[in-house]
Amino acid sequence: MTTLEAMERDIEAVLFACGEAVEASKLAEALETEQRTVELLVERIRDRYQAVESPLDIIRVGAAYQMCTMQEYGGVIRKVLELKRSATLSQAALETLAIVAYNQPVTRALIEQVRGVDCSTLIRSLCEKELIEEAGRMNIPGKPIVYRTTTNFLRCFGLAGLEQLPTLPAAEAPADEAEPELTGQIDFFEEL
Repeated sequence: MTTLEAMERDIEAVLFACGEAVEASKLAEALETEQRTVELLVERIRDRYQAVESPLDIIRVGAAYQMCTMQEYGGVIRKVLELKRSATLSQAALETLAIVAYNQPVTRALIEQVRGVDCSTLIRSLCEKELIEEAGRMNIPGKPIVYRTTTNFLRCFGLAGLEQLPTLPAAEAPADEAEPELTGQIDFFEEL
């Protein structure tokens, strides 16, 4: 077995054992190689899986990789594991999640300003489902918590990164209203 084949098997073993996404940089560190090598090895593994029509795949989740089964095997897996169909998110939860995804990091006050209603319960529920998480606190009086989406959000929605979010349609501004010009960026929050 060549060194590359051994490294491929190491990657497969780690991803299988972890059961969740593993940062590419951690894989590179464990294999004592470059991150680009890990990326190429993952592509080789995926090619091998496709060549033999394997039910397994490795997906990219942000800067991490996760081993999973192909979508078409979901039905039989649910039957064997006797899993209930995943709970769907309510329209209000989806709206709240979209506000966080497109405006992160974002405070509860901003979410409520956009939605026009109290969102405490929705935010707590999205945190429990690990779709959003606390990202720190703003450096303003009261130090409100800011929220961001998680890697679980990316995985659930089949996204490799936030740049894959669909673009929002541009809002039509009245012709006589000039758009304010942003002249700089202010650091409004502290990381946890």
